Amino acid sequence: MLLHVPGVLPPERVAEVRRLLDNAEWVDGRATAGYQSARTKNNKQLQTESPLALQLGDMILKALERNALFITAALPLRVFPPLFNRYQEGESFGTHVDNAVRQIPGTNHSFRTDLSATLFLNEPGEYEGGELVIEDVFGVHPVKLPAGHLILYPASSLHHVTPVTKGARLASFLWIQSMVKDDAERTLLFDLDMATQQVGRDLPNHRVGIQLTNIYHNLLRRWADL
Repeated sequence: MLLHVPGVLPPERVAEVRRLLDNAEWVDGRATAGYQSARTKNNKQLQTESPLALQLGDMILKALERNALFITAALPLRVFPPLFNRYQEGESFGTHVDNAVRQIPGTNHSFRTDLSATLFLNEPGEYEGGELVIEDVFGVHPVKLPAGHLILYPASSLHHVTPVTKGARLASFLWIQSMVKDDAERTLLFDLDMATQQVGRDLPNHRVGIQLTNIYHNLLRRWADL
């Protein structure tokens, strides 16, 4: 499932993040890449465990915890601390797939990456190029969202970032281990939850809403991997 999650950060939060990033110290983005990805990665990142990265990452995690659409779609069990990157003119990231397992910085804990997410931190008109291009069975999908909006997609997808030809592209990216690791099952649960919510709005207190909720939770009970 490829899902656009709007308004994760409101404009005032985006402005705060941008102000802090404007004075940040950036390092070679290959520091967090696997062997294959490092060969095609050309960008800059905040140091993973820098105080600024931890501060901004905590802000984003709290925003995601409050975002009902993200929670419904991702069914998060664990979320990797958000990272931050910058692409300037001539920089890009070639086609790659994200690592299936990642270790949480500063710990001995690893987790499975079921979903990838990119949170855009500047407006599309501020730079040219820099589209996130995601490949799936339905084709190739270029993504370039407004500041504060997030794209959520299976971490198993091939994807790349096209070269920036003007300006600079700023974003945060992260991975999620879901309670439901299978994308098809997770998508069915998402569609069922959305339909149940619509029934609740259109037919409040109708028994069918209870029946759909029962089906949802019994499927989640069957498929959840905790």
